[in-house]
Amino acid sequence: MSTTIEQLEGYVVDAYASFKERRQKDSHWLKQLREEAFERFRAIGFPTTHEEAWRFTNVSSIAQTPFRLGSEDDFSVSQQDLEEYRLVEFACQLVFINGYFAPELSWLAGLPVGLEVSSLAAQIDEDPESIEPHLDRDRSAPLDSFEMLNTAFLQDGAYVHIDRGAVVKDPICLLHVSVSGVPPIMSHPRNLIVAEEGSQAAVIEEYVSLDGGLGFSNAVTELIAGEGAAISHYLVERENLQSFNVSTLHLRQGRDANVSSHSILLGGGLVRNNVHPVLGGEGAECLINGLYVGSQRQHLDNYMLVEHASPHCNSRQFYNGILDGQAHGVFHGRIIVQKQAQKTDAKQTNRNLLLSDDARIDTKPQLEIYADDVKCTHGATIGQLDENALFYLRARGIDEVSARNLLLQAFAGECLDRMHEPAPRKFIEGLIGQRLADIGRADLRASGSGHRQPDEIVWEEAG
Repeated sequence: MSTTIEQLEGYVVDAYASFKERRQKDSHWLKQLREEAFERFRAIGFPTTHEEAWRFTNVSSIAQTPFRLGSEDDFSVSQQDLEEYRLVEFACQLVFINGYFAPELSWLAGLPVGLEVSSLAAQIDEDPESIEPHLDRDRSAPLDSFEMLNTAFLQDGAYVHIDRGAVVKDPICLLHVSVSGVPPIMSHPRNLIVAEEGSQAAVIEEYVSLDGGLGFSNAVTELIAGEGAAISHYLVERENLQSFNVSTLHLRQGRDANVSSHSILLGGGLVRNNVHPVLGGEGAECLINGLYVGSQRQHLDNYMLVEHASPHCNSRQFYNGILDGQAHGVFHGRIIVQKQAQKTDAKQTNRNLLLSDDARIDTKPQLEIYADDVKCTHGATIGQLDENALFYLRARGIDEVSARNLLLQAFAGECLDRMHEPAPRKFIEGLIGQRLADIGRADLRASGSGHRQPDEIVWEEAG
């Protein structure tokens, strides 16, 4: 049973009514898009654990918290506050505070030839015809409450357009910053990335908190990769442990397009990461690569829906999880091979390390195959640190904290090895190293000098 209308009246309905009143001057098609999304959201409500896609994740804390929409006047953030979030190398950096574009905090000078960036709000005001064909056009996925909510409040986010044949060497950075307020603030960023035929680029989409307060970020990113385009997308989520973060990435791939999705979940109290590629052009390839690291009472949920809609397409999913304390990880991966998608080659792997007795993982690899000439496999493993490897390192004079950290780094390194752009990889490698060092020290303090014998549950199936 979904959340009742009485519960929704607490903040969502009132927030939408106020938002709708403020956006009366928007284009008719956009207002209609929002209205339809909100009516669908009201019809289905927030998801519950009775729904298969949300079986392991309870979002009642989001449904029952009286969030409000922020405003552009709610925050005071300086360049100095964001200094630690600047990459050494980037083509540009668009900064958003509680969902609103902050031009004075962004770096947009000297854009490479063939790259156009702006806020989505500006694009809606100045050239709505350029975005209308792309927004909310993926109807193949089941209705998702949070995506409907995002569309209902669609207002601002990043707009990125890469011209035909353009090669953008340095990463395009989208920094989404949460600043808490009273009552707590919700934001619904909408990012639109259009990569035309033969273009090449990497995009880093990052979510951070500037304080320890409660907040809710519900983002949707639509990435359209034209024929022969090669695009890498990096999601980095490292908000504070009081935060709720729901992110949805839609990938639409043309013929021979090659898209890589890398998701790094390090923070947040309750996090849901949705990735939905549609391999719609013959010969398209997609890599879905991820790492989630949780401790304390974090809940990190990954939902992958890979749709093979054309023949001769390849997809690879590799997700690794490291869970400590009472953290709960979820991996639900679905590969759907449509009847016409002959010669599909798809693989799905989920590997997990549990560092404490109270850590938990629910993993569900899944295949739905309607074609008869395919090669598809999926599998999952759950285990602990290898005691023999740990003993080997200790016997060579390495202290226990360092030894455990080396093993964790090696496990996480599988994810890093699939990142081929130097600047994003170096940036993410530093974040992971710091997070794993903290996990290793905390785990050692909690467990003392003794260790459990390793046990591993392995399940694998091929179809």
